[in-house]
Amino acid sequence: MKDRTVIAVDGPAGAGKSTVSRALARRLEYVYIDTGAMYRAITLMAIRRGIDPENEQGLETLAAETQISFRFDESHGDEPNRILVNGEDVSESIRTPEVSGLVSPVSAVRGVRKVLTQQQRELAKAGQVVMDGRDIGTTVLPQAGLKIFLTATLDERTRRRYEEMKKKGYSANFEEVKNNLAGRDAYDSGRKASPLAQADDAVLVDTTSMSIEEVVDTLARLHGGVIQV
Repeated sequence: MKDRTVIAVDGPAGAGKSTVSRALARRLEYVYIDTGAMYRAITLMAIRRGIDPENEQGLETLAAETQISFRFDESHGDEPNRILVNGEDVSESIRTPEVSGLVSPVSAVRGVRKVLTQQQRELAKAGQVVMDGRDIGTTVLPQAGLKIFLTATLDERTRRRYEEMKKKGYSANFEEVKNNLAGRDAYDSGRKASPLAQADDAVLVDTTSMSIEEVVDTLARLHGGVIQV
């Protein structure tokens, strides 16, 4: 049976999943679970421990031993949704270019996905959850009452990621960012373990020419049943 209080948001990198899902959860007073941050957390720990992205057994063991939790902390202003790894707040550390460059191969490891998928399902059991990622509606939460697939043109997604990196103080080259996103699109869509794909019953929302507020309004109306699809 589908749970109307469970919302799954999928889509490619840079489509605005995290920003929109976070805002939607706040509006609905739901819990926001950023699964991409969970894979980034494992990637960060792998970098710290010197585990090669091709060492699948090592990564699976790392994922099983790593405790990941979420905490809402309004004192952090624009980034109140914090992610903790073994008690350490790594919310900023997981957003570095180094982590971004390795997260796709790490997240493609079947054993890592198995461990984190189970954790994600446990987090969603209580309902009233907005969860975003790349395989939420298809694999993690097929029982979700509302499934959204967010997308945007590659140029627009590049612009957003480029501006985000500049805002955070990272040096960024537009073409390099674009190539990175295009590479991630191909990798995520072509991987064997839970590839990026739109669920058959998901609503496609193209955010290219929409503001964050407009996207959140659209998803909130979908959740409330005002928009019929």
